[in-house]
Amino acid sequence: MIRNILLVGIGGGMGSIVRYLCQRWFAFNYPAHFPWATFAVNITGCLLIGIFWGLSFKSFSGNESWKLFLMTGICGGFTTFSAFTLEGIGLLREEKPGLFFFYVIGSVTLGLLATYGGMKLIR
Repeated sequence: MIRNILLVGIGGGMGSIVRYLCQRWFAFNYPAHFPWATFAVNITGCLLIGIFWGLSFKSFSGNESWKLFLMTGICGGFTTFSAFTLEGIGLLREEKPGLFFFYVIGSVTLGLLATYGGMKLIR
């Protein structure tokens, strides 16, 4: 258990550092009103978690350590949006379209409302 926690923590730290560097790079090179850095990180994270998920069946199917390090750790630290999309795809693969739409629409809508509500509570 401790080993798994360390793998997730080290991967998460690495992912967070890369996300920070991406944010700084985009802010310096593309100052704009559109959140390009977050957009790019989210899409890149989705591509990476898809690649890691596919590799998990080919290269390291029996090794949970790599999955924890790469998917939960690095991708989780880089962006939780990648986990959100992977779980959404999982619902579609399980042929649960109702739960998929509830999850996606509910997560986005309630997430926006919760963020706004939290901001209002503090004001």
